[in-house]
Amino acid sequence: MRRPFAARAGALLAATLLMGAFAVPASAADDKGGKGDKGFTIEDARITESSGLAASHQHPGIYWTHNDQDTGSYLYAVDSSTGRTVARITLSGVGRQRDVEAVAIGPDNQIYVGDIGDNDGVTWPYVWIYRLPEPKNLTDQTIRATQYVVKYTDGSRDAESMVVHPRTGRVYIIDKNEDGGHLYEGPAKLSASGTNVFKPVATVDLWATDAAFSPDGTQLAVRGYFGGISYDWNGGDIKREGRLDVPLQRQGESVSYSADGTKLMYGTEGTGSSVVAEDAPDGGSASKSPSGKGGSDSASDSSGSSATTGNVKFGALAVAVVVAAFFGFRRLLRRN
Repeated sequence: MRRPFAARAGALLAATLLMGAFAVPASAADDKGGKGDKGFTIEDARITESSGLAASHQHPGIYWTHNDQDTGSYLYAVDSSTGRTVARITLSGVGRQRDVEAVAIGPDNQIYVGDIGDNDGVTWPYVWIYRLPEPKNLTDQTIRATQYVVKYTDGSRDAESMVVHPRTGRVYIIDKNEDGGHLYEGPAKLSASGTNVFKPVATVDLWATDAAFSPDGTQLAVRGYFGGISYDWNGGDIKREGRLDVPLQRQGESVSYSADGTKLMYGTEGTGSSVVAEDAPDGGSASKSPSGKGGSDSASDSSGSSATTGNVKFGALAVAVVVAAFFGFRRLLRRN
């Protein structure tokens, strides 16, 4: 998502300090040779602002992504074993996109795209969700999408996170607020002929930039720029379980569960951006704590993904100082 110059400058300063002071050595996530769900680098020069990520249900190892602003309405299918785009889908039947921030896959192999952001601080009276079938053949093609109009019960919201429950197909949006936001629930079934009103149903303790359901729909992972939280879905009455091991990235914008649910894949913006894999809570024996719940409180294993986490945790106090300075800078700008 684009931001006013002053905010971008503050974010760039914080990111530069963080990346320079705590540079993480190259890991499996940075390799370009067949690493698949161990991490990959997006090779397509057309993908400069990857803002959403979703694991394909039909094509093993394929991840769908998009730019938040593009020359058209496109989805890109990226092969995680090579980092190369194997298909670009053009969406027809929709208006000109404004700020596409999220992609998710629901039941019956339906892809949902969230045009839900507010680039450059614009307040929209409504936002859009697009739905289209995931193609059986991965070739460049045009697919007609259904467009849904979305409003919120409490006025316009900036949002970058949209999820679709894998069993019920219900769509949820999490608004983006640095003091924490809310999980908004859509109607049981979206209507293409009227306005779909989303209402807040739970609080989310994070400045959220993306979210993802586990394949079985029992877990909700929410990420931000500097951290993440795992929630027990609990039928929509979400319960916080613990913090996620979110890697340090230039501008952390996306997250997806791997198709088998064992990994959380974290993406960022920028040309040639990396997608980093971390063990998902309850995704495997290495990521489970004695209580059966995963999270950053459990000991790290010796895998490549945990090595990245260990390096990030080193110097956490200094990172916190920089982050605090960043948020202080933002608040100072608002006061002035």
